[in-house]
Amino acid sequence: MQVELTPEQEMFRDAVRGFCEREISREYVRECDRERRAPRDLYEKLGELGWLGINIPVDYGGSGGGAVEVAILLEEIGRAFLDLALWVFRAVTWGGLAVGRDGSEELKREVLPRIADGTRSVCYSLTEPEAGSDAASISLTAVPDGDHFVLNGQKVFTSGFKVSDYDLVAARTSAGGPKHHGINNFLVDTSSPGITWTPMETLGHWPLGTAHVFFDDVRVPRSRMLGTLHEGWQDNAVYLRYERLCLSAARTGASKAALADALAYAQQRRQFGRPISKFQAVSHRLAEMQMLTEISEMLVYRYADRLDRGLATTRDAAILKLYVCEAYKKVADEGLQVLGGYGYTMEHDLQRHFRESRLGVIGAGTSDIQRNIIAKTMGI
Repeated sequence: MQVELTPEQEMFRDAVRGFCEREISREYVRECDRERRAPRDLYEKLGELGWLGINIPVDYGGSGGGAVEVAILLEEIGRAFLDLALWVFRAVTWGGLAVGRDGSEELKREVLPRIADGTRSVCYSLTEPEAGSDAASISLTAVPDGDHFVLNGQKVFTSGFKVSDYDLVAARTSAGGPKHHGINNFLVDTSSPGITWTPMETLGHWPLGTAHVFFDDVRVPRSRMLGTLHEGWQDNAVYLRYERLCLSAARTGASKAALADALAYAQQRRQFGRPISKFQAVSHRLAEMQMLTEISEMLVYRYADRLDRGLATTRDAAILKLYVCEAYKKVADEGLQVLGGYGYTMEHDLQRHFRESRLGVIGAGTSDIQRNIIAKTMGI
């Protein structure tokens, strides 16, 4: 199914694209990558424009947009600067969606306007050393103590922690019963006493990075708990389905950027008296990259439309995540191959796409886990 954007959505896409062309230079992105520097000035500008509150209701300082608008925003920013798009994704998913859906009225009025205007940002802590693909096996505890919960344990791969004011932490509130029972999410100030963290060196996504976070008797007010006590796993399932949209939209934009770079190089680079794009081996690579990118885009907007209409399923989410992440990895790999030796140098951006695309098939649910989910929905 082909989703047609409304005139208003087309105008929004043009506005975001124009911003990216004016404000995000190729050299700026390379500097942030080399220096491990977060693009805070751009993030704040997005807040000033109101785009960080794209899915936050108007009553809380946002613009009340839907999933299609979120996809447009993240695809366009992802094309220019993937790490910036992932910073925005965290605002709309762990802020706009999670707090907006399951936070108390008091918490929404306190937090959402500050996320919408870019003065606060948020990350998510789910994975633990012994709970990765088996996410429901988390062991970080949240024990009630008067008007607070006390958190103890550790998380790994908390991406964007170094730039975040809030950390949405998945914690175990009860050890009895099935492992999916007794889980809740808590919005924790990252400056809270008892929190320490160390950066984790990774292959890519250096501007925001990821972290190993330790919680030692961290006190969190009960008002910072999202949803119903012990029933947070069902909430997580909603958040993660939304995460699939956001990450897929951003990576589709990045795929387009990788394809554009490879195509431009192939049309300019001459060997044996003609552009290398005229050789069948190269043209076929480029054609396949185009196919992968176009199908990714169609899947993103099909899924966004189904989310807005309340029709998106777990299988839809798994197919989207699996295809788009594998496609970006393939596009980046083939694009680097088109550039040959230059693709292996740090002066061209294909090496960054090559590094960063590798995370997609691992993080937020591996490709193997997505295949398991799809197979289960088929009854096998």
